[in-house]
Amino acid sequence: MSGLKQKIKNGEAVFGTFISLGSAVSTEIIGTAPWDWVMIDLEHGIGSESDVLGQLQALANTNIEVIIRVEGHNRQRIHRVLDMGAHGIMCPHVDSAAEAALATKAMRYAPEGLRGVAKMVRATNFGTDFDSYHANQAKNLISVIQIETAEAVERIEEIAQVPDIDVLFIGPADLSMSLGVFGQLEHPTYLEAEEKIIKTAQKAGIAVGFLMMNPEDYEKYYNKGVRFFASGTDAYFLKKTNLETAERLVNLRNTTK
Repeated sequence: MSGLKQKIKNGEAVFGTFISLGSAVSTEIIGTAPWDWVMIDLEHGIGSESDVLGQLQALANTNIEVIIRVEGHNRQRIHRVLDMGAHGIMCPHVDSAAEAALATKAMRYAPEGLRGVAKMVRATNFGTDFDSYHANQAKNLISVIQIETAEAVERIEEIAQVPDIDVLFIGPADLSMSLGVFGQLEHPTYLEAEEKIIKTAQKAGIAVGFLMMNPEDYEKYYNKGVRFFASGTDAYFLKKTNLETAERLVNLRNTTK
């Protein structure tokens, strides 16, 4: 079993960040930090599927496992990035058990799933390791299903019963917007939905993921039951440090005249 998947199964807290710039260089820089995982974002990120290979290569010599957030639960999008060597998939806006099942089945070869077979791909060391990859796919590949709508919350018990889901990931921005309380993460309506997701996932033996705006919120969400933590993006880190440094220098210039 992969190191990350074993930690998830053990109930350990794991940390990751999103990569949204589509740059192999920024990905390589992110890879110098001790993240457990990174999420290459093909849903909202600037990069496209054609950028993924370079980003995977940029992280090849690290201990970081790479999950790709695809645009939906379409089989072709999922197995294409898995063939490139991704360690897992995040599917956004999954609103039903049927959609969750399509996502998880797209990650498995027949008879368990629907993934197309190609031996000469990067994930299998271009055919050399296909038998091992095939035999261990269920042990190693990580399936992350995003819960982001009121509809998904209503059907969360059914979604949580779908086999092979490793993480149910709460998308706070989309979920709060769907609930009519955008950005109000302390609103009773949002908190009720959040609690329902967490309790249902725990009952089903599935880890819960969450995107924290502030790393200082770690203890708060850990105590709620979250174990799969995301914080920040490469774009956010660049913007934040860039702005803080420039503003600091401007302030120093203004005070030394």
